[in-house]
Amino acid sequence: MVRRLYTISTHSSYAMASSSHLAFRVNCCLQRPSVSDNFHRLKTSLSSTLKPFLRELEQLSLRIDVSKAFFKNTSLRLLDVFVDSMFEFVDQPLLPSQSNFAPVDELKETVLVTNIEGKVPNDFPEGVYVRNGPNPLFGGLKSAVSMFGRSSHIWVEGEGMLHVLYFDKARDGSWTVTYKNKYVESETFKLEKQRNKPSFLPAIEGSSPAILSAYLLNLLRFGKVNKYLSNTNVFEHSGKYYSVAENHMPQEINMFTLETLGNWDVNGAWDRPFTSHPKRAPDTGELVIIGVDARKPFMQLGIVSADGKRLVHKVDLKFNRCSLTHDIGLTLCRYNVIMDFPLTLDIQRLLKGGPLIKYDKAEYARIGIMPRYGDADSIKWFQVESSSTFHLLNCFEDGHQVVVRACRALDSIIPGPDMGVDKFEWFSRRLKQVESVDEYSSDSEDGSLFSRCCEWRLNMKTGDVKERYLTGTEFSMDFPMINGDFTGVKNKYGYTQVIDCSASSDSGMAKYGGLAKLHFEEPDTDQTNSKDGQCEELIKVDYHKFEQNSFCTGAAFVPKPGSHEEDDGWIITFVHNEDTNMSKAYIIDTRRFTSEPVAKITLPCRIPYGFHGAFMPILLGN
Repeated sequence: MVRRLYTISTHSSYAMASSSHLAFRVNCCLQRPSVSDNFHRLKTSLSSTLKPFLRELEQLSLRIDVSKAFFKNTSLRLLDVFVDSMFEFVDQPLLPSQSNFAPVDELKETVLVTNIEGKVPNDFPEGVYVRNGPNPLFGGLKSAVSMFGRSSHIWVEGEGMLHVLYFDKARDGSWTVTYKNKYVESETFKLEKQRNKPSFLPAIEGSSPAILSAYLLNLLRFGKVNKYLSNTNVFEHSGKYYSVAENHMPQEINMFTLETLGNWDVNGAWDRPFTSHPKRAPDTGELVIIGVDARKPFMQLGIVSADGKRLVHKVDLKFNRCSLTHDIGLTLCRYNVIMDFPLTLDIQRLLKGGPLIKYDKAEYARIGIMPRYGDADSIKWFQVESSSTFHLLNCFEDGHQVVVRACRALDSIIPGPDMGVDKFEWFSRRLKQVESVDEYSSDSEDGSLFSRCCEWRLNMKTGDVKERYLTGTEFSMDFPMINGDFTGVKNKYGYTQVIDCSASSDSGMAKYGGLAKLHFEEPDTDQTNSKDGQCEELIKVDYHKFEQNSFCTGAAFVPKPGSHEEDDGWIITFVHNEDTNMSKAYIIDTRRFTSEPVAKITLPCRIPYGFHGAFMPILLGN
């Protein structure tokens, strides 16, 4: 069966090649320049003789085009029949405690929001709060079962859906708040939507034969090995807005209509995936990006001009493995900060029967400091303790040192357990609360996904590394954010989402039951961290806890317009109450962080848990 399909595909290619060759020859004959001044008279006299011959050529070309289309369409239909008969798509069931991870319907119109407890502050900026996240088509994540085994979507997959609140201020100072949601319509979204059924075979988790067959069949049928999800983050550059996930380049979004305008490849200069967390250089306004690939070059760095029209720098970082790097850092004027940690994607490992994606704590971890427009040879690498780090808080220079702050755990939440291991049990154990620093060990599975804020001090002169935890084991935290005006410079404050370890362990999925404000220059007088017999001072942390069984996603810092104080602003986030099944947007004053939100905005529909959010100051023109 497979051999027959391959033969049809080959004949189809031959037909296309023959047709192109014939068309080229005919065009050459018809466009050849005259060789005498009498050519036009000769052509006129011969036109009646040549017309039947030219008509025959046109008909032959048409027959070849029809044959080419026939072979192509037939081979695709046969491939579809093969997949439909040999593969069964099955739903991945959700537990009752996981109900808000289920997708929602796309609303057709913008909805006016009128139920607001408290009020939107008068000095809150006009603009758009947008959060990205997975919203799988056709009811939820799938597995595909076949003679080759089982392949499955992992929890970070699912088509991207944007959930947006518009804040429009009238001349009299009154606020109009509206809500809209919409899918990010990538190429693969449109393709599956048109087919109106699951079509791409899951191609990340599963047995090696199942994933390899999914890769091959997706490629033969659609020209792509997997779906373009665009479900992770939203960012702005040079007045344009983009949705992004690591497996493809960004899609430009009309932020008023949420229409997807197409892929952003920087005018054809960028041809690979794109980090979900590009950073704007504060001195030049340029955008620093990275992109990973399963094939060499595994990692490239690019710099996009401030106007977004040109790729002014592009370099192969010469990695010897495909490290799934989610974030990039930079310092004011001088350096890019590159993370190379042991969460890897490896095709050769898959071919040998191993997992496509694997976190291996026994492998090396390093941080690279690279001059802004440098190359691979200019990077100074620092070996650090192996850990899982997805998100950076900030990076800055302090004398000869480059300081890197991030959230890190001892294990990786991606991709999850090996084949055959109970997923719920795997996540449930690792999401447990860590009771003390002594329990926080890479040798234990319990609590290994507990995430703490840490700091690396990398001495560019001596090569020394000093690393320490900044927070203790009271709360696990991730999805950090800062006042964006302080990117690349020494800052006093940071913010994170706080994991509710009990609820997360009970559901087998991470849930964020509050927020944290980090005071980098104030010590915690109640806690210390013991490491190698030495006591390390932890920093002060304020916590904003939500109501029981209420959890947030997409928290973003909103600076107060005109203020130069770093912590003068608000955190805005979507919060879902699982007891009432209602979703709201909370606005929290960061200078009264532990107080009640200044506004709770009840939303017209449920907002599923998702990933990153952002606030875009935009004049909406009311």
